[in-house]
Amino acid sequence: MSIHESEVHTISPELPAMFDGVKLAAVATVLYILVRCLNLKSPTAPPDLTYQDTALNRFLLKSCPQLTKEYIPPLLWGKSGHLQTALYGKLGRVSSPHPSGVRKFLPMQDGATATFDLFEPQGDHRTGDDITMVICPGIGNHSEKHYIRTFVDHAQKDGYRCSVLNHLGALPNIELTSPRMFTYGCTWEFAAMVGYIKRMYPQTQLMVVGFSLGGNIVCKFLGENRMNQERVLCCVSVCQGYSALRAQETFLQWDQFRRFYNFLMADNMKKIILSHRHSLFGGNPIKAKELDLGRLYTATSLMQIDDNIMRKFHGHSSLKEYYEKESCVNYIQNVNVPLLLVNSADDPLVHDSLLTIPRALAAKKPNVIFSLTLHGGHLGFFEGAVLFPQPLTWMDKVIVGYANAMCQWEKQKPPCQSSHLSPSSCAEEKASQRDRHVAPCCVPAVAQNRLIPLDCSHATQCRQLHTF
Repeated sequence: MSIHESEVHTISPELPAMFDGVKLAAVATVLYILVRCLNLKSPTAPPDLTYQDTALNRFLLKSCPQLTKEYIPPLLWGKSGHLQTALYGKLGRVSSPHPSGVRKFLPMQDGATATFDLFEPQGDHRTGDDITMVICPGIGNHSEKHYIRTFVDHAQKDGYRCSVLNHLGALPNIELTSPRMFTYGCTWEFAAMVGYIKRMYPQTQLMVVGFSLGGNIVCKFLGENRMNQERVLCCVSVCQGYSALRAQETFLQWDQFRRFYNFLMADNMKKIILSHRHSLFGGNPIKAKELDLGRLYTATSLMQIDDNIMRKFHGHSSLKEYYEKESCVNYIQNVNVPLLLVNSADDPLVHDSLLTIPRALAAKKPNVIFSLTLHGGHLGFFEGAVLFPQPLTWMDKVIVGYANAMCQWEKQKPPCQSSHLSPSSCAEEKASQRDRHVAPCCVPAVAQNRLIPLDCSHATQCRQLHTF
C-alpha cells in the first residue's frame, strides 16, 4: 500500500464525524437565533397597571378581568413584537367578519367632506341603555380595515352602536372635495362625526375609542374643550405615542428597526397623497411648488413628509410647531372622564421613553388607568395556543370589557356621579336629594350606621352637606 493510499484510509473515517459536527453547530445556531428573535424565553404576565386606588378603578379592575389576568400570545411567534406588528399590518385580523353599516357624508366648513360608517347594534345592551362607540382608526385607516371590522362586529354583538371615522383621504374610492387631508392631530372630522351622533341620538351615551394615531386624536379632542366630554362615559386609547415631537427623534433610530418602520409608513403616506394629487394640488404648479411636491417623491421618513406637505395644510410655520399643536400630550391632562390608556412594551413603533407620559398621568389623575402589556406589538395583541391566532384579540376583548364595566358602574352609582350629566342637571339632582335629606354622592352603609362618600368630583360638596 502506498503512502498516499494510507493517508486516505486514515483521514476518510473522520470526515463524516466532522460534517456531523458542522450540522449540529448550524442547527444550534439557527435554534439560538429563533429563540432570541422570537423572544421564546420571555415569560407571560398580566399587564403592568398604573392607577390610583379609587372606588371606580377598583370596580373596573374587578369587572374587567382582562386587565388583571395574564395575556397569553401564541406560543411560537406571539412574543415577538415585530411578528405581531407584521401580522397586524399584513392581515389585520384572521377570519375577519363583514359587519353591515351605512356610510354617512358630512360637509365641512372648508369644503372638505367627512365620511364615517354607522353600524347598529345586533341586540340590546345588557344595561338596556343606548350606547354608541365613536371610533377613530390608525394612520391612513378606515372602517374597511380588518382590525376595525373585527372590533366593530364584537362590539355590535354586545349591544353597542358603532360609528367609525374614515380618515380624510384614506378611502381609495372617495375623492377629496378640498385641498386638505387627515393629519396627525386634526380633530375636525372626528368632532363632526360626534356632533352628528349627539344630534341624531339625543338619548345615547358615548364611548370614545382610538387606535394608534386615532388615540392621539380622540384624547386631543376630549382635552381641547370641556364641552366635548359631555355625554361621554369613558375613553380608550390603544398604542398611541402621545407626543409626535418626542417621537420624531426615536423614529430616526435603528433600535427595534424603527427607522425601517418609518420608511414603510412614509411610503404608504406618499401613496395616499399622490392618489389625491389632483384634489390637493389641482394641477397648479405654484401650489405644487408651495407644498414641495418634488420633495415628496424622495421622502424616506414621515418627518420629511410632515415638514414638506402635512404641516402646511393647517398653516404651521415649522415642523416643531406642527408636532406641538397636534400632539395630545398638551391636552390630555384636561380629560376628566374615565380614561384607559393601553400600550405594549414590545411595540416597535412606540419608544419606551414615550411611555413615561401615560404612566405619569395615571399616577397624577384618578380617572386614568395605564395598562402596559409585556407583548402585543403595535395593534397586534393576538391570542392563540401554539401557531394559529384566534380571530378575536386581547385588545378587542379588553375594550369591550372595560366599556361593559363602565356601563355597570354608571347604572349602579348615584345619579350625580354620572359623567353624562351636565353641571346644571347634577345641581338639580343634588337639590332634590337635599330635599329628601339624603347627602348627594353618598351611599348609606347600614353596618357602620354612617354615610360613606364615594370617590367623585363632588366629594367636597358632600362633606359640606354632611359630617362624617
